[in-house]
Amino acid sequence: MTKSKVYFIKEITPSNLIKIYEVLGVKLKDKVGVKLSTGEPGGHNFLQPKLIKDIVSKVNGTIVECCTAYEGRRMDPKEHWKVMQEHGFKDIAPCDIMDEFEDIPLKVENGFHLKENFVGEHIKNYGSFLVLSHFKGHLMAGFGGALKNISIGIASTKGKTNIHTAGVTQDASKLFDNLPQQDYFLESMADACQSVINFMGKENMAYINIANRLSVDCDCDSHPSEPEMADIGIFASIDPVAVDQACYDSVINSPDNGKAALIERMNSRHGIHTVEAAFKLGLGNREYDLIPLD
Repeated sequence: MTKSKVYFIKEITPSNLIKIYEVLGVKLKDKVGVKLSTGEPGGHNFLQPKLIKDIVSKVNGTIVECCTAYEGRRMDPKEHWKVMQEHGFKDIAPCDIMDEFEDIPLKVENGFHLKENFVGEHIKNYGSFLVLSHFKGHLMAGFGGALKNISIGIASTKGKTNIHTAGVTQDASKLFDNLPQQDYFLESMADACQSVINFMGKENMAYINIANRLSVDCDCDSHPSEPEMADIGIFASIDPVAVDQACYDSVINSPDNGKAALIERMNSRHGIHTVEAAFKLGLGNREYDLIPLD
């Protein structure tokens, strides 16, 4: 099997985000959604508007988000809009909460657990996505990168609940009463990824992971732990499996003495299993060539 290409730049700057995107050679068509996390109030590790403004403008993108499945301000679209304003995203680009009004089911083909995945209905308004992910740890998933951003990240509140419970319920009030064994949850994220990629078309998606502010906690955490290791850099690919594998490997192989906490978080949750499952579903390649651009 031919290895996927993953491009890498160590210095994290607005201009280098544009540079690494241009090297991908993709032409994102029609209306472009830029999927990222706008961050839970109280948190501060989410990708900063000042950093991403130029790349969003480069693709003439609309920042897209979906509501959460846990209690908090971002579960309510009205409050979610306020958070996006407070965090500065509405100042740099058009924004859209894709499940503000309704969601739609996307079919999962021969998935591990899910038959369908529920996403914001506004997904129909976009011809392509730039998936702009903050790579970091996560309390439940082990880590979050491109695959989590297009599964949990694009799912509606109902869809997030469906993924977290491996298809048992879509009722957010029952989410924490129906948590499955860990690998089932991770496999369900891969199922959800497949539905989004099939709906959009592989050729209409590109992935940039920014490995900075490497906390063990997600941007959905209102009080995340401070990072114990230094920033790594920017990774980009047209393969979401390869780009997440490359980020995981870069943490594991880092010479940074502060990496232990993040490795423990990733491995104690078996986080790499999402990558393994996505590979089994044919969403990308775990073998890659890392191509430095600096």
